[in-house]
Amino acid sequence: MEGTRVTAREIAKAVRDGADPGLWARPSGERAASNLWNAFRPFDRAAIEAQARVVNRAGRLAGVPVVLKDNLADEGQPCGCSSRILEGYVAPYTATCVARLRAEGAIIVGRSNMDEFAMGSSTENSAYGSARNPLHERRVPGGSSGGSAAAVAGGVVPLALGSETGGSVRQPASFCGIVGFKPTYGRISRHGLVAFASSLDIVSPFALDTRDAALVAEVMSGHDPSDSTTLREPVGDWVGACELGVKGLRVGVLVEGEGEGVEPGVLACVAEAVESLSRQGAVVSRVALPSTRLALAAYCVIAPAEAASNLARFDGLRYGPRAQASTLGDLYVQNRGRGFGPEVQRRILLGTFSLSAGWAEQYYVRAQRARARITADMESALQEVDVLVSPTSPTVAFELGARSRDPLSMYMADILTVPASLAGLPAISVPCGLSEGLPVGLQLTGRRCDEATVLRVATAATHSGSGPTA
Repeated sequence: MEGTRVTAREIAKAVRDGADPGLWARPSGERAASNLWNAFRPFDRAAIEAQARVVNRAGRLAGVPVVLKDNLADEGQPCGCSSRILEGYVAPYTATCVARLRAEGAIIVGRSNMDEFAMGSSTENSAYGSARNPLHERRVPGGSSGGSAAAVAGGVVPLALGSETGGSVRQPASFCGIVGFKPTYGRISRHGLVAFASSLDIVSPFALDTRDAALVAEVMSGHDPSDSTTLREPVGDWVGACELGVKGLRVGVLVEGEGEGVEPGVLACVAEAVESLSRQGAVVSRVALPSTRLALAAYCVIAPAEAASNLARFDGLRYGPRAQASTLGDLYVQNRGRGFGPEVQRRILLGTFSLSAGWAEQYYVRAQRARARITADMESALQEVDVLVSPTSPTVAFELGARSRDPLSMYMADILTVPASLAGLPAISVPCGLSEGLPVGLQLTGRRCDEATVLRVATAATHSGSGPTA
């Protein structure tokens, strides 16, 4: 009600209780029996209350509850990447992005379920069971950040953090009918994000509104001495950019986003959104980028190669409960059933093979050449237009289990999001309508460090009569 004042503690309690008391860790350590959409990992109730008591009331996010993906470090809290191999591991420090949110008054109220080590497109690869889409519980919420997307789409929290490697925020945002915003690679520090593919990974927010996504990304962005890949370019006023409209902006519709495999209902929603942008004064044209057809193949070599290198540290000796094993017998007992899951094993094997002697030139080096070509072509196209437009995903959210036995069809869910990730360009998914009663996402990709223009177009698209569906 307008004029009503609430405290940060009241907000935190409402979120905690609204999510379902069974989600939260109990003093006895017993596992929660219930879990709304299986979107959450157990979290410490006392930690939430402690944050609410000392919230920065002058901050831009004062009292706003935020959920973290389970691969972001928060000192004193579990950070398990939804993997048995990290079960019991507690973060010894806080990720830079999380610290920046807290400095602005945000309250971290939970951790979300995810595909194990962020490897997947449906959040069905979690060691703790599949997450579900709040809009249709027999459908996936997307992945790998599906738990965070479900928390926002289900109305539990207004904001959540995920991580992007090849579309792991934009694709779940599309499936759940919310906003998922990936800034330029290097805008947000990776310090405290458990690495999957270091040349691709970036922390990214979910929100119900482009302005909220812009605010969270703006707060988290900026150079960090703890991460040498962070950019020094000024961030600017991304929230203000959302109000500037699209008159005179050049919008390029990707021909490759209309190809085989894209559902007719998805195409119809995207076409309607593009027409709306045209009515608002945007100049629309069609753009062909044939090299982007190489993107998924290149990604499926580069990302596993980097994952194989990054995950070599998880040898069962240094992290989780096995690190405290006193004898080899204890280690053997604790190791049973606690290794990597099938998808993580698959990608480590693929990555190791592609880097092996005699094959690196054939696979990894060629994939990097394809990446360079895709990046150059996208940057060249963005000299002629201000943003590139396509569907976020070729389909609406698919049914649980529908693709779990076919890795290739699962990887195809990211075919339209991967190019922006390989090129390190800013991109966003916003809801643009419904097909078969399920949300459709509109993807916008912009120039390096030109998040402001991407947000301008995204805001116009979501306030044109085809707004958020969650």
